[in-house]
Amino acid sequence: MIFILCFTISLLLVHIPSVSYGTEARIADFFITNNSKDILVYFRVKECFTKQMDEAILAGIPTTFTFLLELQQERALWFDSSLSRMEIKHTIKYDNVRNVFFVTFSEQGAASHVEFKDFASAKRAMADINGIAIAPLKMLKRDSQYFIKVKAKLDKVRLPLHMEYVFFFVSMWDFETEWYRHGFVYK
Repeated sequence: MIFILCFTISLLLVHIPSVSYGTEARIADFFITNNSKDILVYFRVKECFTKQMDEAILAGIPTTFTFLLELQQERALWFDSSLSRMEIKHTIKYDNVRNVFFVTFSEQGAASHVEFKDFASAKRAMADINGIAIAPLKMLKRDSQYFIKVKAKLDKVRLPLHMEYVFFFVSMWDFETEWYRHGFVYK
């Protein structure tokens, strides 16, 4: 009986990584500003890399984060109006022959990539969103209430030839942040 209880608890801890590691991915350092044409959004995802993810990335398994952003206008006595939605992807891939990390960014038009020599810088680039234009200012009305919602999630890792059954730890990577909401008034 005790064996079954211990087995069940260990199985739950393996399949619930945020409980077993004591941390959960979250949106942090959120900032909204504008330039002469657009509303710009800055934020980062914290606690998004686990030890198993680090090991798998260093073994050459590509990993992709997807960021979802929405701009909505608040309307009293009616549903909020969606003005803009976007999806951004960051992918990291380690080249163990050259000992460099490539991070691909979808938000820079045709997916561009940057080369990093150290893992810490590559992970920072994966988790940071810096100055994404979410909507043109001409879409907004002065003195109106708006909010931006953002969410980050790890794309499911697809290994060739059903290797995910061999590398069972890949299932422990799953994370998805809660929606982070930040309101503002356009002046």
